[in-house]
Amino acid sequence: MTVTDYKHSHSAHCESGVMSSMLSYYGLNLSEPMVFGLSNALTFAYLPFIKIGGMPMIGYRSMPKSIIKNLQKNLKIKMKLETFSSKEKGEARLDELLSENKLVGAQTSIYWLPYFPDEMRFHFNVHNLMIFGKEGDEYLISDPVFEHSVRCDSSAFAKSRFAKGMMAPKGLLYYPVYIPKDIDLKKITKKAIHKTAKSMLKTPVPIAGLKGIKSLAKAILKLEKKETKYAKLFLGHIIRNQEEIGTGGAGFRYMYASFLKEASQLFEDDETLKKSSQMMLEVGDKWREFALMIAKSIKSKKEIDFKAVSEKLLLVHDAEEEVYHKMSEFNG
Repeated sequence: MTVTDYKHSHSAHCESGVMSSMLSYYGLNLSEPMVFGLSNALTFAYLPFIKIGGMPMIGYRSMPKSIIKNLQKNLKIKMKLETFSSKEKGEARLDELLSENKLVGAQTSIYWLPYFPDEMRFHFNVHNLMIFGKEGDEYLISDPVFEHSVRCDSSAFAKSRFAKGMMAPKGLLYYPVYIPKDIDLKKITKKAIHKTAKSMLKTPVPIAGLKGIKSLAKAILKLEKKETKYAKLFLGHIIRNQEEIGTGGAGFRYMYASFLKEASQLFEDDETLKKSSQMMLEVGDKWREFALMIAKSIKSKKEIDFKAVSEKLLLVHDAEEEVYHKMSEFNG
């Protein structure tokens, strides 16, 4: 059982990469940045009431599965998403779909995927990949974070698909069942750009959008009154969320900059979008500088200057605010 005409491709992020490759295979050619931008995936959220390993959740993109669901909504695509009550039912359904020559997406846990190096394996239940075949007891997997396709035995793969914990995948499989032939890409792109800008600039709650970045800056400042061990763990947690888990803050900003550049070409080299793209690249650089500052602070034997770290993040906030205002000027 093999989808013989599928070609693996490497991507920057798992969910956007899967959707780009999958839709391209089924006839809708969209680059990964276009998938990311059209699904309104760029955001920021600081959620102190949701803990991961005792630390608050920090998000630089929309929630897992939102790329899949928002593409459905925005492009009028119909996707079939299936979850299962047992490993046996999940494996039987996957094998059935493969026998129908379907390329299938799946949500998994990185920890149980043996082809990941040990140092990269941790309990992260929202890793997306595609299955394009099965030979003997091994699934043929197109994992977007790898340069080449990989194999995984059915037992390990079942563990990965049915891992327990936060955002448990429950064996999730997904694939398109309808893709419109006529998609007004200009109209959808313009709407997506304005929606992203508005959601970052005008979110009413203090934990999301630009307000969320300010809330995190305040939380960093309060670390002065915490124990040094906790403060370092908190700062290290910020870096891990930003630079390691699911591409991270800077990576998502770079991807959105690519989306804006591609959108500018769609609109005959629109100057507002070209400028917005360049500004978003600079935002990504500022996030990287912020992460580097934290890393140096944690490793240094000197006392951490929490005020300086907080102020560095506020500079990132200001740069993000400028680019979203610029994006709002786009008229198409």
